[in-house]
Amino acid sequence: MPSPYRAIFAAPGTKGFSAAGLIGRLPISMVGVGILTMISEITGRYAMASALTGTLALAAAVIGPQVSRLVDQHGQRAVLRPATLICVAAVALLLVAAANGWPDWTLFVCAAVAGCVPSVGSMVRARWTVIYRDSPRELHTAYSFESVVDEVCFIFGPILAIGLSTTWFPEAGPLIAAVCLLVGVWLLTAQRSTEPAPHPRAQDGNRTSALRSPGLQVLTATFVATGAIFGSIDVSTLAFAEEQGHKSAASFILAIWAAGSCLAGIVFGLLHLKGRTELRWVLGVCAMAVSMIPLLLAGNLPFLAVALFVSGLAIAPTMITTMALIEAHVPHAKLTEGMTWISTGLAVGIALGSSVTGWVVDAAGARTGYVVSISAGAAAAAVAFAGYRRLTRPAQGEEPATDGDGDSTEQQHGDRVA
Repeated sequence: MPSPYRAIFAAPGTKGFSAAGLIGRLPISMVGVGILTMISEITGRYAMASALTGTLALAAAVIGPQVSRLVDQHGQRAVLRPATLICVAAVALLLVAAANGWPDWTLFVCAAVAGCVPSVGSMVRARWTVIYRDSPRELHTAYSFESVVDEVCFIFGPILAIGLSTTWFPEAGPLIAAVCLLVGVWLLTAQRSTEPAPHPRAQDGNRTSALRSPGLQVLTATFVATGAIFGSIDVSTLAFAEEQGHKSAASFILAIWAAGSCLAGIVFGLLHLKGRTELRWVLGVCAMAVSMIPLLLAGNLPFLAVALFVSGLAIAPTMITTMALIEAHVPHAKLTEGMTWISTGLAVGIALGSSVTGWVVDAAGARTGYVVSISAGAAAAAVAFAGYRRLTRPAQGEEPATDGDGDSTEQQHGDRVA
């Protein structure tokens, strides 16, 4: 591991909570595609499978920020454990309902309740922020490392979920995902020394949502469209691989996509670029949009794999830059909620993208599903351009944090950190 990455783990407790976060975050890439594969294996109905995963994503989008807001107020351990138990119980009931052919509405109810799944990635990033808030370069490296961990999860998660559900039994993928979530959250919340201090409302004095920040509104809206890219690619790739007679290969194709992002994240974490972070973020969003175009030209799985690898190169750098902008625009007492709103935007987009793509695939074939990906990329770029001026304005509701030299955290991110 390059020395900048070794350096961030010098702080006590960082290895422990990072490892726990890896386990707890793995279900992010397993549950949706696992349910999609499970339903398609049992019923063969892609539209139904997409609608069910969309319901889960939308429920998480509604409930997730509220869970994180409670975490900011009461602490991670007090909130995450009960929320995780409810989520795991709902997923277990969903699997029983699917296996026994219960009415469709029972599946949707279980998926909606499972939406209380906590944003483990936000919890881990909040711990890094507490440790390195006054060290912008180390914080940039930590955010880069977490983006790499995200991509590692997206490399191995779909492989596990699709592989288990297609070779073992249909419910195996979501089942293992629920177990990982339970174990990861329990290990993370057992580490109290690095847990961010709660900010009760009586002390906070501000009961408004973090989403009141104009900058966060732009980031969240853009990531709704970005999530639609992710959701559409998952569904289209699974269906395209099935049309080619190699359905199980979809997990490896999606892993190659994540590998491109992982590689870019590792390299980006070693860089300390100068210039405006906001401009770099807009360029990253535009690069993601342009990289969607070759997917529509894919005529076989090898071509698709190469195209997805190239498109993945823009993902991690954009995500890393996004986290830097959140840290600059959201008050510290609402940081976990602010990070979760990005996950919420992605979840809403994934729900929309996967649902629309499921209907498109059923009606016009798998490759046509990538039209949704291209459209979502264009929408993300348009929102990013339209909201650029909001990102360049100072954060509202709290004075920017300062380091020992008196420079604001926002200024440091704009001038020194990617």
